[in-house]
Amino acid sequence: MKVPECRLLLVDDHGMIREGLTALLVGADGLNVVGEAENGQEAISQCRELQPDLILMDLNMPQLDGVSALTLIHRRWPEILIIALTSTVSEHNAAVALEAGASGYVLKRSSRDDLLGAIAQVCAGKVFIDPALDRSQVESLRSGQTSSGITLTERERQVLKLVAEGSRNRDVAEVLCISLKTVETHRLNLMKKLDAHNAADMTQWAYRLGLLGAE
Repeated sequence: MKVPECRLLLVDDHGMIREGLTALLVGADGLNVVGEAENGQEAISQCRELQPDLILMDLNMPQLDGVSALTLIHRRWPEILIIALTSTVSEHNAAVALEAGASGYVLKRSSRDDLLGAIAQVCAGKVFIDPALDRSQVESLRSGQTSSGITLTERERQVLKLVAEGSRNRDVAEVLCISLKTVETHRLNLMKKLDAHNAADMTQWAYRLGLLGAE
């Protein structure tokens, strides 16, 4: 499948992966890697500056994770296409990424031809889900809710992930640029929604919701 002309932004916190992707995509007609970012916040800045057509985005990154970043980018620049590029074979993670605004979910183990095929399909307006996943299960999970029927806001997801990673309230406030009081309020709301009594319970929920363990 022919890949159309496309300005591409690579987002991954590992420099070797970005270099590998650049080398992998060199020579593909129409593809032009215009920039790189190592976290979600940098990705947003690069979108503002470079105005890419397509983003290949890792899901597990420091400061601002891929799901949070693609949510913000999709809301602000809905014309930018986003493909989640991850090592995690997870129908749940795929459903979360697609609900957040991604148009594709591709595994990092994919071949060059498979990646180019995914890019071509997404650029053609189609949704691409890696063949290693159960597409019907992904679609059934795209309800925007957890399996328990608990709905979390995007900010609550961000706070939960950071808390599960061991961040203190002050650290969370600094990373998300919100007040300490706001963090404390989000944390209390999360504990009530999830019936979590301590940080360990919240960490278990973060894994269950696919906020940890994705690469």
